[in-house]
Amino acid sequence: MVAAAHAGWKGALTGVAEAAVARMEGLGARRERIVAAIGPCIGPASYEVGLEYVARFTHFDPAYARFFSAGETPDKRQFDLPAFVLARLQAAGIAACEWIGRDTCAEPDLFFSNRRAFKLGEPDYGRLLSAITLV
Repeated sequence: MVAAAHAGWKGALTGVAEAAVARMEGLGARRERIVAAIGPCIGPASYEVGLEYVARFTHFDPAYARFFSAGETPDKRQFDLPAFVLARLQAAGIAACEWIGRDTCAEPDLFFSNRRAFKLGEPDYGRLLSAITLV
């Protein structure tokens, strides 16, 4: 059985990963046998957010503050989305999970990025597609 799920900050915060695990479990998967990979996504060095994001996350759980670090200015923070999703997966009982370490914003030769296009003032950005296949 395979599944694919997409979550930005809002989906990650509201349980997309846990919902995918629950759905797989409902179809017969066992949590202890699920292997999860977080594919290319915005990395912690690229994901600068305002303080309101910290407030949204810590409203759910004060411990979520650990996924934010200092930004370039006092009113900004860097958000570690991959670490946040990994922590949520681990809390859901998925021991075998990892981020592949590819930052879509920082790797222009490999990935399109809305955030990068916005920061550079580009008029548009490309689109990405992911697929799960048998090899």
